[in-house]
Amino acid sequence: MSASRNTATSNANTEAPVPHIAFIGGGNMASAIIGGLVKQGVSPEDLTVVEPFEASRDSLRTQFTVGAIAKADKSLERADLVVWAVKPQNLREAAVQAGPFCKDALHLSVAAGIRSDSLAQWLGSQRIVRGMPNTPALVGLGQTGLFARSGVSENDKSWVEWLVKSTGQFLWVSDEAQLDAVTAVSGSGPAYVFYFIEAMEKAAIEMGMSPEHAKQLAIGTFVGASQLAQSAQEPVSVLRDRVTSKGGTTHAAITAMQAAQVGVLFQDAIKAAQARAQVLGDEFGKND
Repeated sequence: MSASRNTATSNANTEAPVPHIAFIGGGNMASAIIGGLVKQGVSPEDLTVVEPFEASRDSLRTQFTVGAIAKADKSLERADLVVWAVKPQNLREAAVQAGPFCKDALHLSVAAGIRSDSLAQWLGSQRIVRGMPNTPALVGLGQTGLFARSGVSENDKSWVEWLVKSTGQFLWVSDEAQLDAVTAVSGSGPAYVFYFIEAMEKAAIEMGMSPEHAKQLAIGTFVGASQLAQSAQEPVSVLRDRVTSKGGTTHAAITAMQAAQVGVLFQDAIKAAQARAQVLGDEFGKND
């Protein structure tokens, strides 16, 4: 990778030049990563964003003072690392347009479902990492699953780790198919949490609480329980049992959920998300 002005601490706690990073797509996920990098001290001059929508370009320039362009051009030739942050159905077209300008770069795709075989053919490169982040990256609490093709070096991996650490935690999977499971569990997972928070709020309001109190209790309970689960040594099933006294209020709620097979239905829903991720790869990752 070519050397840039800034330095940053990598996963191995060694200092190395920060690469010039290009983002293809400037939506929420790209903004989350850019925001994390800027907080780490990366100069906006080392970041370029290709974003076709003028309002989004203006927002990126205002918020991060990064260079934002409407379409791919020769300025991408200086990119050492390219983050593909477009929707799955738009990735092939974006790769055809931008790929010729950044053939020698390391590529990180965060598009759901699109497999690295397709990316390798579209980009003419084996230096490809697939990542599946989630929206809590916007507040630095993201979870990102990563898969690297054989053409990705250990140094390449260290750059990817450095980048995604700016948004939260990460893990590597050895089988690319596992990214569909990552997509189903953590990629889509925030929506599941919001769904249950919404249900708790509605129940609280129906029981006579104000919307403000309902929101505080619902969100606060999820935050507190999550932090407790993260810090505890025991499995979450043990934590649940500790709250569930036989014949008590929690027991009544859990019994009602079990009778309705909420757990089984929830697992089925997550598997549906996994299946959809596989379909996205088949549908939008075709190589004609």
